[in-house]
Amino acid sequence: MNDTTSAGEGLERSCQAVDGWLASTQPAEGLELFQAWFSGAAYRKHRHDTYAIGLTDCGVQLFDYRGSAQVSTPGEVVVLHPDEPHDGRAGTDDGFGYRIVYVAPRMLAEAVRTLTGRPYPLPFVGEAVSRNVILSHAVAAAFARRLEPVGVDDIVLELARGLLSAERDAGRPTVSRRVDVHAVERARQFLDAEKTRVVRSRELEEVTGLTRYDLSRQFRIMLGTSPYRYLLMRRLDLARERIHGHARLVDVAYEAGFADQAHFTRAFRSALGLTPARYREMIEHRDVGERGGMGA
Repeated sequence: MNDTTSAGEGLERSCQAVDGWLASTQPAEGLELFQAWFSGAAYRKHRHDTYAIGLTDCGVQLFDYRGSAQVSTPGEVVVLHPDEPHDGRAGTDDGFGYRIVYVAPRMLAEAVRTLTGRPYPLPFVGEAVSRNVILSHAVAAAFARRLEPVGVDDIVLELARGLLSAERDAGRPTVSRRVDVHAVERARQFLDAEKTRVVRSRELEEVTGLTRYDLSRQFRIMLGTSPYRYLLMRRLDLARERIHGHARLVDVAYEAGFADQAHFTRAFRSALGLTPARYREMIEHRDVGERGGMGA
């Protein structure tokens, strides 16, 4: 669903009609826009391989992150780092609505390198919830325009600028010069191309010229996750695309390269905090709201 309008429009009416909905764009140029409203428990514990930078629009959002309960209220920004487990739920009976931008670490790494003029570690923001003005403006701007390539460049640059401004530890060491940027990029492109099948470690060694262990280390430095997790998330991106296209879930599991539907369901819930069936239900709620004039 190509929906890039502000999640703040029409939320109050939608909140009264259903127990939750979600809408997202297809990932484009390493960026995805996602907006939702939930009441009660929203997501089980899960983790992404991207940065997730969100803006709470209405209600109270509660989530467990890095060993403590976090609270986000309207106007506050949530920053979740790659591969960091978290969940999500409403803090009141009124539910909560939010907009969030998922951005690939490789995109942020390039933007940060441009802003700092040197190799720099992936940004780390110590506070999961803040009122950083640059970040909140960047999220709002992302939903105010279409995801065209040049527009994506501007959004990623502003998100990187906001992450650097919110980062507390400005004296962190630069990325090791031993990181082979081109080898890691070859591995990433290979995984993108072969995402629907089992990829062997020896194949990645042949593609990159690195040992499997050195590649794993360097891949995580550059992209914030392991090659295996990256491959799994690309399969799930494909699965979500097929779900939006109303394919049967059993067919989605097969086409995305999962051994069976049970494996697919476990992986999907681990990555998104929802089962595939629940995800489809939330999309359909959103579609009903739009047809009835209730959606954002």
